[in-house]
Amino acid sequence: MKDLWAALCLVAVLEGLMLFVAPGGWKRAAEQMLALPDAQIRRIGAVVLALGLVALYFVRG
Repeated sequence: MKDLWAALCLVAVLEGLMLFVAPGGWKRAAEQMLALPDAQIRRIGAVVLALGLVALYFVRG
C-alpha cells in the first residue's frame, strides 16, 4: 500500500512539473484533446496505461 501512495505522489509531482515548466504547452495540448472524439482519447489512454504497466513490470522485476 505504501508503494501505491508513493506512486500517486510521483504522478502529482510529474503533473505539477509539467504545469510549472510549460503551462502554454499544457494548455495547447488540452485544447487539442478537446477536439478529439472520446473513442480516440480512450485508445490513447489504453496505450499509455499498457505502456505504464509494461514499464512497471520491467522496473519492479
